[in-house]
Amino acid sequence: MKRGLIAATAVAGMLVSVAACGSGESAGVDDKTLTVWAMDGSTPAGWTKDVKAAFEKKTGAKLKIEIQKWNGIQQKITTALSEENPPDVIEVGNTQTAAYAKTQGLAELDDLKKDIGADWTPSINKSAVYQGKQYAAPWFVANRVVIYNKKVWADASIEGTPKTRTEFFKDLAQIEKKTDAEPIYLPGQNWYFFDGLTIGTKADLVKKQGGKWVSNLADPKVAKAMDIYKQYQSFSKAPKDKDEATPQQGEVFAKGKTGAFIGMGWESAIAIKANPKIEKDIGYFTIPGETADKPEGVFLGGSNLAVAAGSQKQDLAKEFLKIALSDKFEGQLAKEGGVIPNKESLQTALKGNLAGEAAAPAVEGGGTTPLIPEWGAVENPPNPIRTYMTAVLNGKSPEAAAQQVEGEFNKRLSQQQ
Repeated sequence: MKRGLIAATAVAGMLVSVAACGSGESAGVDDKTLTVWAMDGSTPAGWTKDVKAAFEKKTGAKLKIEIQKWNGIQQKITTALSEENPPDVIEVGNTQTAAYAKTQGLAELDDLKKDIGADWTPSINKSAVYQGKQYAAPWFVANRVVIYNKKVWADASIEGTPKTRTEFFKDLAQIEKKTDAEPIYLPGQNWYFFDGLTIGTKADLVKKQGGKWVSNLADPKVAKAMDIYKQYQSFSKAPKDKDEATPQQGEVFAKGKTGAFIGMGWESAIAIKANPKIEKDIGYFTIPGETADKPEGVFLGGSNLAVAAGSQKQDLAKEFLKIALSDKFEGQLAKEGGVIPNKESLQTALKGNLAGEAAAPAVEGGGTTPLIPEWGAVENPPNPIRTYMTAVLNGKSPEAAAQQVEGEFNKRLSQQQ
C-alpha cells in the first residue's frame, strides 16, 4: 500500500522529540550505539524520552533515533538493508514487510515472538509474518471509523448510533428525508474503506494462477463488497471519480451540512481546524457490520518494527524491541498517540480517546491488503482498483469493470520487486 497516506496520518498530531540525524550518515558504526529508523510522526515525545531512558539504563548502550520522511522511504530502506552498516532497527509499513523479507533484508524474530509475542493480536501480527516466519514485530495500527455530526442526526430525530449496517442505511435514509444535509460524504474512490469491505466479505483481491499472482476482482465476493459500497455511495453527492483527499473530506464535513463520513479518527481535526464551532457536534462510532455482534471489516494500516539482517548488534536490537513493545510502552504509545496497540488487552489505554474507542472493536476482524511482495506496484496511481470502483458506480457490472482493469492489474503484479 501507499503508506504515506495511512501511516503518516494514523498518528497525525503526535509530537516528535528526537531530531533527525543526517540521512547520509552510515548507521551502526558505533558498537555502543543502537540506531533506529522511525518514521516522521510515529514517535510521541513522552514515549520517545521514556523508551530511550529505559533502554540506556538497562543496556548501557546509547539509543539514536533517526526520523525518516515517508517520501521515497521504500527505496531508501531497500538500499540501506543492502549496505554493510544498515540501521539496526527499522520501522516498516505493515504491508511492506513481506517485500523486505523476500529480499532477505530482515532478521528472523521467531525467538522474540516466543519471548514476548504470545498474545499479540493475530490480525495485527499477520503482516509481520512471511512464509511462516516472523520477520518483524507488530507495533501499532489504526483503522477507519464513522465520524458523524450529532446535530444533523438530532435534526433527523435519530437517537443513538446504529449497531448493524441495515440500521445505518435506515439512519442515512432518515437524514435524507428529514433534513437538507447530505447523509454521508463518500467519494467513489475511498479505496481503503472498500478494502475493509472486501475483508468483511472474505474476498481475496488476488489469486495464484500458473505460479504467479493475478487479479481476482471478478470474484463474486469482491462484487458483494462493491455492492455494499455502492449502497453507501447512493446517499452521497460526492464525485464518483475522486478519493477522500480530493477535496479533503474533513473540510467538506466542516461545513455542517454532512451527516457523516468514514475516515481515520484524526480527520476530525481537519474539520475542527476549518470550523472550530463544529467540534461540539462531532461524534464517532464503529463501522457497523451485517450483524450487531461483528463490526464491519476494516483495513488495518500501521507499522512493524524489524531488525536488519545485516546489523552487527542484533542482540541489542532485540533488547530494544523487548522494551519498546512491552506492555508499559505499548500502552503509553496508545494513550499518547491514539493508535491501536499490538495486544487486545492494552486497548484500555485508549479510554477517553473517543475515536480510538470507536476503532478498537473492529481490529479483531480487520486485515490488510494482500501480504505479498508484488502488491506494492498495484497501488501506484492510477490504482486500477479505484478505476474499477468508479466504473461500477457509473453503471458497469462488477464483472465488466473487473475485466476492464484486469490487464493493468496483472501487469503491475508481474513487475519485478
